[in-house]
Formats: sequence, C-alpha cells, structure tokens
Amino acid sequence: MPRTYCLEVAGDFACFTRPEMKVERVSYDVITPSAARAVFEAILWKPAIRWVPTKIEVLAPICWVSVRRNEVGSKASVSNHGIYADEPEFRQQRAGLFLRDVKYRLYAHFEMTGRDHHPNYPHLDNVVQDVEEEPLHRQPNTPEKFLNMFERRARKGQCINQPYLGCREFACDFRLVEKTANEPVPINETRGLGWMLYDMDYSNPADPMPRFFSPQMTKGLIEIPDWNSEEVRG
Repeated sequence: MPRTYCLEVAGDFACFTRPEMKVERVSYDVITPSAARAVFEAILWKPAIRWVPTKIEVLAPICWVSVRRNEVGSKASVSNHGIYADEPEFRQQRAGLFLRDVKYRLYAHFEMTGRDHHPNYPHLDNVVQDVEEEPLHRQPNTPEKFLNMFERRARKGQCINQPYLGCREFACDFRLVEKTANEPVPINETRGLGWMLYDMDYSNPADPMPRFFSPQMTKGLIEIPDWNSEEVRG
C-alpha cells in the first residue's frame, strides 16, 4: 500500500470556482480534489509521480463572504503590448461569493508515472529545494526517493510555489500532520454537496475535459473515490 500523507491547510479566503458560473466567481462549499492535489504538488511536483487525494476533513465551519473586486479582463499578447491593470479598458469589476476562514486536513498518496521528463515544464524537472536534496536528485526514481523529498520539504515548510486555495491570491499555510490522534475533530455536519468538479481529464492534452462526482460529507469527512470509479463521471 502506498504511504498516505496528511497536510493541514488554512487560509483567510478560498474560492473553488464552480465552472457553471460564467461571469461571477462562486465557490463550491469545500475544497475540490483537484485543488487538494495542487497543494501537494506545490510542495513536490515531479514528472515521475502523480498525487492522488483520498479524503478531506473539514475543520472549520463553512462560512461565506461576498466580495466585489477588480479583475483583468484580457490576456497579455503581442498585439496589446502587455496589460496595464490601472487602465479601465483592461479592468473589470466582478462579484464573487467566496469562503472565509477555511481549514482542512487533506490526505493523499502518490503513484509512479514512469516518466522522467514533462514536455511542458522541463525547467521544473530538477528543481533542488535545498542542498540536502542534491544527493537524492542523482538517485534513480523510486518511491523512497520521493517520499524522502516530500517529507523533508513538508516538515520544513518548503514548497516549489506558494500553495493556494482555488485562486492564486488566496494563499494558504500548511503543515505536515504526522500523527492525527491528538488533532481536532472535523466539523459535525453531514450532508450531500451536489455535483462537484473532481479534476480535469488530460487524455487529450489539446482538449482537456472536466470530470465530476457527487460527494457526501459525513461529520466533516469527505471520501474521494478513485479516478476510475463509477462515481466519477465525464
């Protein structure tokens, strides 16, 4: 059995955007599996491994906040010579319904992919987080190698990029939970959460497709089904 790791993450705000909302940003009630995966990848991402989230524990009551904020309405390109956020033509004001004061325990393990390089992110293949990792990078790709790298980084609070909660401006703190026996229990709330984004299917990189599932939260615990489960639908 692969080793499962647990991270506690917390932040002032979060937005796990519902894709059916075209203009305004409206968050799901809790973090999505894809966002949970991204937190682990922020600590250790390598082409040779794939993080698989298995469950989520909701530690703080689900609270909402409505915010109006300025967003950039276009992408930078050669034709527009960059984007100037202070210019009205590039700025749009949009409403958003976000989560506030969130805290979760996220559980995940990784699987080996058999790849040594990623064509889209070659500059990240050999990122060395600190000098202690240098000997590990010269070793063959094995589960033990990446277990050691993840544990070292997570214990030190190191990451490749700052983990965030749905939107990059909603950065989060994290810590590795090595023993859950004395940790706070999840919230005492049980209900269905409706259809939620599970993750994107990149079988066809030119046309990635979303996959969904309908999670049940039982006393703050959400079990995440396997990617190939009948509960996950395209």
